[in-house]
Amino acid sequence: MSRTDIGLLIPTCLVLFLFFGFSNIRQSVSAADSTRPNVLFIVTDDMNNDLGCYGNSRVNSPHIDELASRGMQFERAYCQVTVCNPSRVSMLSGLRPDNTQVYTLTEQTRSHLGDWVMLPEYFRKQGYFTAQIGKIYHTDDGFEDPRSWDVEIREFGKRPPEEEILLGADPDGPGEHTNDWSVLKTPDEETPDGIVARKAIEIMEEVVGRGEPFFLGVGFRRPHAPFAAPKKYFDMYPPDSIELPLSTPDGYYESLPPAAINYPAPEKPLSEKEQRELIAAYYACNSFVDAQVGVLLEAVDRLGIADNTVIVFVSDHGYHLGDHGGFWHKMSLFEEADRVPLIIYAPGMKAPGKKTDQLVELIDLYPTLVSLAGLPERENLDGINLTEVLDDPAKNTKLAAFTVVSRSTNPAADHAKTMDYLGRTVRTDRWRYTEWDDGKRGVELYDHQSDPRELVNLAEKSDLAETRQQLKKLLKVEQNQ
Repeated sequence: MSRTDIGLLIPTCLVLFLFFGFSNIRQSVSAADSTRPNVLFIVTDDMNNDLGCYGNSRVNSPHIDELASRGMQFERAYCQVTVCNPSRVSMLSGLRPDNTQVYTLTEQTRSHLGDWVMLPEYFRKQGYFTAQIGKIYHTDDGFEDPRSWDVEIREFGKRPPEEEILLGADPDGPGEHTNDWSVLKTPDEETPDGIVARKAIEIMEEVVGRGEPFFLGVGFRRPHAPFAAPKKYFDMYPPDSIELPLSTPDGYYESLPPAAINYPAPEKPLSEKEQRELIAAYYACNSFVDAQVGVLLEAVDRLGIADNTVIVFVSDHGYHLGDHGGFWHKMSLFEEADRVPLIIYAPGMKAPGKKTDQLVELIDLYPTLVSLAGLPERENLDGINLTEVLDDPAKNTKLAAFTVVSRSTNPAADHAKTMDYLGRTVRTDRWRYTEWDDGKRGVELYDHQSDPRELVNLAEKSDLAETRQQLKKLLKVEQNQ
């Protein structure tokens, strides 16, 4: 089969729907609604803060950096769950995981939410044209949310075809998680993420031509494993040039509470060569996603809608790359997995190009976008409106950010799919405090003022008992909201 046979990459029914059914959709929406601001909601998968604008000068991300120069870069944004499905359900519902009751990859989006109106669905109910292109909700029936969208083009092409792979490897990494990487001969525009960006532009052009306001959810699969991207992005990162994570104290990994370890260590540790290749492949995928973001931003400028389009760039959670003595992937409650890149551009914002150190959470996106669009305020959301921060980066937001992750008591089980108990963490301006199974399976306390890498657990320090109690109380308050 040919690379250019797009029917191989997108289910045929969706292709037909896009090309033959799109122009007849929602003709009842008044052209007068075009005064409302559009929303371009860009979500990437498993991306940490290894970007140029976030301080990693080794990573080439000019287009995301450019968006940050136009909008506001949130230095301390945190997801609510460090795995894809529950994080996205929380973000798109505007509710904490204890209210969505979705903690794993197996619980479906509306398993406990019923008729709750999700973020894109709310815009649709307010007369917006809404479209999903790629991965916004988690993939497959029961996890996707058709009622949110006028057009729904779901994620496709998780793995590249063998005939497109020039070079690759699949080292035996932690647990059962995917660790493979692939250098592709595929041009950008024929990769799944490249197609997602370009289909999003086709829809954008059509809707702008009709004079309707839009909410476009554009979801990129990368840098989620397998780390697959065209060769030119791998060429940016020769493995020999990659620096490995800083070392940790001897015995550090073994000193952690067992519950804090996200995946069992492999019998044979990854070699330095394998680690460098994995990190290089991850960086290549970040740069590849950056290029697709650039395609979208160019279209916004070309169509002349930058002055009337809110743009969000965000990841569903962070990612470990060998730090903490050998952590890889996600599913932890450390900073590397909890913290995410978040950039918001809003026309007329008073602090473009600024950064803010205020604590924010992904649940804050729902009320913020509703406010920026001038829509009626939504009640009973758990997040806060960040619009004042877009005008003043020093504007206080919240005392703390909260993240949870599921754990199984069976060491052979996949923590992402089976839950027997939770880990909970609270991040304040100075501290991170974590409890596993309400403290029965371990407690951690880290002082970011002296230990930003979170390597020295202070939970047993008697002189910090009061601090520990205050943070424990914060966790209890969050659970009862």
